[in-house]
Amino acid sequence: MKAIWVRVSVIGLILATCSAVASTESGIQKTTVAYRKADGHEILADVYRPKDSSVRPVIMYIHGGALIMGNRELDSPQIRARRASRPGSPDFDVLEFAEKKGYAVVSIDYRLAPETKLPAIVSDVEAAFIWLGGEGAKRFYFDPARIVVLGGSAGGYLTLVTGFRVKPKPRALVALYGYGDLSADWYAKPNPYPYYNQQKITREEMMQQTAGTALSNSDYEKDGRLKIYMYYRQNGLWSQEVSGFNPESFAREIAPYEPVKNVTREYPPTLLIHGTQDSDVPFEESLKMSAQFRQHGVPYILLPIDKGEHGFVGGNETELKEAYKTMEEFMTRYLEAQ
Repeated sequence: MKAIWVRVSVIGLILATCSAVASTESGIQKTTVAYRKADGHEILADVYRPKDSSVRPVIMYIHGGALIMGNRELDSPQIRARRASRPGSPDFDVLEFAEKKGYAVVSIDYRLAPETKLPAIVSDVEAAFIWLGGEGAKRFYFDPARIVVLGGSAGGYLTLVTGFRVKPKPRALVALYGYGDLSADWYAKPNPYPYYNQQKITREEMMQQTAGTALSNSDYEKDGRLKIYMYYRQNGLWSQEVSGFNPESFAREIAPYEPVKNVTREYPPTLLIHGTQDSDVPFEESLKMSAQFRQHGVPYILLPIDKGEHGFVGGNETELKEAYKTMEEFMTRYLEAQ
């Protein structure tokens, strides 16, 4: 595996109401809180941390799902069952890693598209960081000066967004098969790969899957919202429908939400891991971010996973194991540095 490594010398109502406290199988305590209430809709986060009052570094986890699907769950029975069905296969369990190292984990929901448009989705992520650095830090003994953000796919995109839009500023970012360019052809034109065109989705079928109101928790294996995504990708509509921006002014309006256009010297050190044959989010998206990091002198690592599809499916397992080892070392370095 060739690692590309460069080293160079909205404010909303934030709530901290607890809706559930439980112990996970690992022994760390899980607490569910509402970190924001927007238009009457509570947006939740799961906090995992050891049962003590020591101040802990934080891994902020942001789920994927094309900004249309997914939820904050990291320890659901379905997730545990999937891991159990793949013994010996490369995988990364963020809760296991955090427990081993003594870190806290905060996994957030955010409002989903198309019911909620991109600016409001990003504002949820910004609000989560305000909560984390304020009320959350006081209640759960977080160290807001030591935060690493981790996410895959759309969660990788939002992870990259935190590099220039949130406070407190993360120490470092880990983006798995993420993207920074929302106006490029890969999202603005129909996806040509056969998988995305096996069954044509009509607009009527797509509309039947929408909630009609704000939604921030979706199980895309059950609730049919994958049809929304497939319709957008079949017709090249994702960028427009998710953002809600006018086509005539799209390039200008989308720019503040595109990581590839907002890298500066102050951007956090970033680890990118991406499959070279990803047909959903092209590997070139991580190359584009890498080019910006080089241009602005931002420390970064790019780890290509040879022949890896989206989610690293079919990728070189040896490379993936090495990548996860590098990921652990990278997060440890920035979470433990004083």
